[in-house]
Amino acid sequence: MGEEARPADDLRGANPRTPAPIGSSVIPIVNKLQDILTPVRGQLSQISLPQVAVVGSQSSGKSSVLEALVGRDFLPRGCDICTRRPLVLMLENSSRRPDNEDRVAEWGEFRHLPGKRFYDFSKIRQEIQAETVREVGYNKGVSDKEIRLKISSPNVLDMSLVDLPGITKVPVGDQPSDIEARIRKMIMAHIRQENCIILAVSPANSDLATSDALQMAREADPTGSRTIGVITKLDIMDRGTDARNFLLGKVIPLRLGYVGVVNRSQEDINKNRSIADALAYEERFFCDHPVYRGLLDHCGIPQLARKLNQILEHHIRTVLPDLKAELNSFAVGVIKELRTYGEAMESRGEQGVILLNILTRYCEAFYAMVDGKSHEMSTKELSGGARIQYIFQSIFVKSLEEVDPCEDLNDDDIRTAIQNATGLRNSLFVPEVPFEVLVRRQIARLLDPGLQCLRFVYDELMKMSRACEVIELQRFPFLRKRMDEVMGKFLRDGIKPAERMIANLIEMEMDYINSSNPNFLGGTKAVELAKQEFKPSQGSHPPSNNERPVSSGGSNATKTWGITSMFGSRASSGKSQASRSLGETVSFMEQIPSTIQLREPPSTLRPLEMTEHDAVIIIATKLLLRSYYDIVRKNIQDLVPKAIMHFLVNHTKRNLHSTFIQKLYRDDLFEELLQEPDEVVVKRKQTHQVYNVLQKAIQTLEEVESDVLPQSSNLRLGPDTTTGLLKTPDISSSSLHSTNNSDSRSSYIPSFTSSSARRLFPSEEQSSAVNSNGV
Repeated sequence: MGEEARPADDLRGANPRTPAPIGSSVIPIVNKLQDILTPVRGQLSQISLPQVAVVGSQSSGKSSVLEALVGRDFLPRGCDICTRRPLVLMLENSSRRPDNEDRVAEWGEFRHLPGKRFYDFSKIRQEIQAETVREVGYNKGVSDKEIRLKISSPNVLDMSLVDLPGITKVPVGDQPSDIEARIRKMIMAHIRQENCIILAVSPANSDLATSDALQMAREADPTGSRTIGVITKLDIMDRGTDARNFLLGKVIPLRLGYVGVVNRSQEDINKNRSIADALAYEERFFCDHPVYRGLLDHCGIPQLARKLNQILEHHIRTVLPDLKAELNSFAVGVIKELRTYGEAMESRGEQGVILLNILTRYCEAFYAMVDGKSHEMSTKELSGGARIQYIFQSIFVKSLEEVDPCEDLNDDDIRTAIQNATGLRNSLFVPEVPFEVLVRRQIARLLDPGLQCLRFVYDELMKMSRACEVIELQRFPFLRKRMDEVMGKFLRDGIKPAERMIANLIEMEMDYINSSNPNFLGGTKAVELAKQEFKPSQGSHPPSNNERPVSSGGSNATKTWGITSMFGSRASSGKSQASRSLGETVSFMEQIPSTIQLREPPSTLRPLEMTEHDAVIIIATKLLLRSYYDIVRKNIQDLVPKAIMHFLVNHTKRNLHSTFIQKLYRDDLFEELLQEPDEVVVKRKQTHQVYNVLQKAIQTLEEVESDVLPQSSNLRLGPDTTTGLLKTPDISSSSLHSTNNSDSRSSYIPSFTSSSARRLFPSEEQSSAVNSNGV
């Protein structure tokens, strides 16, 4: 059958050996996915489906191009901004539908009006305007909330287009002052997506080199690999000029190339000139033009439709595997989220089981974190029990080791303490009393670090109690609150015996100074070491003139002391010198020529000038203080962590679960503890919906995976000069490039003839006749 008389039915290829039209299986899948994902598009806004975004300045001819692709007048028009919301246009070729009733019928359906079909395309225009007003009002503002329209027709190719608001420069009327910035932001949000093919529309009667559409496309697609250039209004360019170099990509190269089209003028629209007539005029214009008749593969709406179909087909085949992986990834996240909400509970028995399970899992997670067996162990920082061990060894122990017990005692303080302890006598050895006073004072300093260590461990346990949260607890905030209260009180109760134990340890050390400890230096050894240390220092620092010399009979004097000491024995003095008689004293006083007046002693007295003996005793005292402090410090470093582990950490591990059961696992508390907030109920329902949608979308892809992947994996090498893409096995070279071969015209897109234009986009009279006959 010749081309002129070929019926619409033959466009599908009645012969089973005739290849199906390009995009016969893949592009409708994306449209189906659009339908599937639309109800939950807000929750899955990150998923980008392959589509074509139409970008252009205001009055660039975008609407005319879209209407020409559909073959119907259905878009709002005017001198001001008309597209104020993105219009997602899903074109479905209905010639392949199995049901005879809708096989050749043309209709549109809005997503916000499911089930309502519009057969009158003027009504579609009115609904677009009404839906725009419902969202953004009567002013000229814009919104990024999409309008979704599906058009089914035997005269369209399967594809998905997004008509975006036209780029405007100057606000008019009551438009927002930042209208241009808003529109540009909206456009960029769409065309930056890697799955988006950019259809950049530029009018030929303006400077194409400064086209807003091409500039934005270059920003979103620097390599030009996703951009198709469309040059409109070629018939109204200045005489003597043409767009040949642009169509050939010599000015602004695009990998997908350019297509030039001729639009209906406003006069044509006012006179209701049909699109079929406009296509016939476009064909004659290009065929008769001395320049463009040699570039027919770059000109005309049919060529643009074919090019878009081929590019979108190839693009979809390329991205479908990644799209399926992305959907699966989202499904995994949704499943994980669903687990946090759980299933709705009805019986008290179910409530008890869930509560017991939550309490048990919480305790197990806490124990695992303390013992370092958590499945979510961090590799970036210390956590759980490792932090407690760090507190013990790197903070508590190390801090005590760095303390000098004599750092807050100067020599005068020590000498004063010694002289106060000796009373009326001079000390020959280090007195026991001042040593014990000084060492107790240093031991007492260990109490605060021990209690601080306990507080640090308590804080870590509280952090762990919050970090090991069972995911179901997100669903039950009342239970979470009560568990926090029980956990906090339990740990605070555990602190009290640990505090008492640490205080007792310090008091025990202070209460009995064990000078018999084998590690203790001892007084005799301390004095010997002090003398050895003093001799070299004496050579460099000779005693002052006021320093009293040490008596040469010091060794004899030592034997006269009788004071018992842990450092050695002291002997009391023997007979004192005989006192003078009272008479002799009076006689002596009478011979004194005058009275000597003594100074009143000051309220605060300090020791006399330091002697060599004093220096030795001070050094010995410091040696003894350090020696005994080290013994006590090691005891405290060992026993304080043990006390904390016994009374707090291990006590928590032993008794936490039973405490939860005792405090919370009660029939009268089930309903209160497991009460769900309203937003959780709503969220569970929404997440279930998202999950079902994702499952349906994944199943849709799996149904065609065997057909799509083999074709996408066997791509022929070498670019297609028409589309700029690699050739696919189901797209022959002749069908891509030939416009005169009759075999190529048996594919869906016919060549440039008036009859083919009428068949691709029949007039409204023809369509009406077809519909009424049901053929």
